[in-house]
Amino acid sequence: MHKAVSLRETDRETLLEVIGDLKKEELKSFKWFLRNTTVVGPKTDEDAGLPRITACHLENADALDLVDLMLQTYSQQTVEVTKEVLRKINRNDLLEVLSGCSS
Repeated sequence: MHKAVSLRETDRETLLEVIGDLKKEELKSFKWFLRNTTVVGPKTDEDAGLPRITACHLENADALDLVDLMLQTYSQQTVEVTKEVLRKINRNDLLEVLSGCSS
C-alpha cells in the first residue's frame, strides 16, 4: 500500500510540473476546457458523466490548486483529462511527460 501512495505522489508532482509549464494564456485556455467537460473526457455515452469544475473554483486557482481540484474531480481519469486538454491547447510536447502517470 505504501508503494501506491508513493506512485500517487509522483503522479501529482508530474501533473504539477506539466501544468506549471503552461504560459499564462495557455493556463487560461486549460481552465476553460475544464469548465466545458463536453469537450473533455470520455467519448462514450456510458462515461459521459464527468463532473465539471465550476468557474468560481477555477478562477483564482494556481497550478497547485488546479492539480488538487482535478484529482478531486476526475480521480482516476485526471491524467486522461489532462492529456485531452493539452491536445486541445496544442501542447502535445507535454504529453510525453505524462506517459508514465497512472493518475
